Amino acid sequence: MMLPTLFLILSVLFSSSHASVQDFCVASLNGPETPAGFACKTPAKVTVNDFVFSGLGAAGNTSNIIKAAVTPAFVSQFPGLNGLGLSGGRLDLAPGGVIPFHTHPGASEILLVTQGSITAGFISSANDVYYKTLKKGDLMVFPQGLLHFQISAAGITSVAFVFFSSPNPGLQITDFALFGNSLPTPLVAGTTFLDPATIKKLKAVLGGTG
Repeated sequence: MMLPTLFLILSVLFSSSHASVQDFCVASLNGPETPAGFACKTPAKVTVNDFVFSGLGAAGNTSNIIKAAVTPAFVSQFPGLNGLGLSGGRLDLAPGGVIPFHTHPGASEILLVTQGSITAGFISSANDVYYKTLKKGDLMVFPQGLLHFQISAAGITSVAFVFFSSPNPGLQITDFALFGNSLPTPLVAGTTFLDPATIKKLKAVLGGTG
């Protein structure tokens, strides 16, 4: 008597749990993004194109101050990622190009070099430094929230593809956070130990004021 009852309970639990599971939740980009992601697009309006992103095949424009380009494939560009916990992107680094120290508050990152070579590294919360020059085919992981960088180590344009453990990993570039805003120079000097003249010079380059 006990076995049939247990089987019946498990059957009900199993069937009800699967009934509430959605296969996917393609982002409806017309509404706001919340901490849980975007609202789901009506299934009748979902097409195969929601699950395909073709933007990583072309090189990004590296004619800028950092001689680098990042092409994101986050949920805003790739609605099918919504709720799936992953995303990607492409890095193009011209000779001398750099992705400055930055963090992704919402995700860990894996980088795969496909052309040239890139010196990449991160700093742990204990201020230990881990860096290496990566060649074609090499992978490196950057733990969530830690400061990290990538810099070209070749005389040609280097290319890498990056993958994140979130559909929207977030980004804060340290240089711009310090010198690309309106925080008054005396306050920046007081927190960085840099002299005001250097800070004003960096603000002028990175678009900051104050």
